[in-house]
Amino acid sequence: MALDSVKIPKLSLTETLFGLFLRLVAVSCFWFGLNYWAMLIGFSFGGGGRFDLLPVPWRVAATALAVIYPVAALGLWLLVSWGPVIWVAAAGAEIVMFAVYPQIFGEKPLLVILHAAVAVTFVLFRAAIFYQRARQARAARIDLP
Repeated sequence: MALDSVKIPKLSLTETLFGLFLRLVAVSCFWFGLNYWAMLIGFSFGGGGRFDLLPVPWRVAATALAVIYPVAALGLWLLVSWGPVIWVAAAGAEIVMFAVYPQIFGEKPLLVILHAAVAVTFVLFRAAIFYQRARQARAARIDLP
């Protein structure tokens, strides 16, 4: 019976580390989402960040990010293809908030650098995995009779 079973290819070390990286980003996304929810319900900032006390730009941004970040966390944790896409939307929104409109939202240069570092790391992992798969496909074609 074991001979007719479907053989699942083993993941390379790079793919395993990439999955771990995505799950670490998922935990941070969940944390960011919880922080936005805590702000909106008045749990943090001494209640000064409650939804009804925020200016309109903060209401829009905080509400959207409070929803988007947990969704991104779920997608990243499950290692599905839409997880990084949703993360890019959330990170892009925060980069725009804190880098393009600092007069409205304030400045958080460390957060912008963090998002950029995660994006660069993601691209490097994807490039390494693409290179490994291309090399394996080339080796498979050369070895065939």
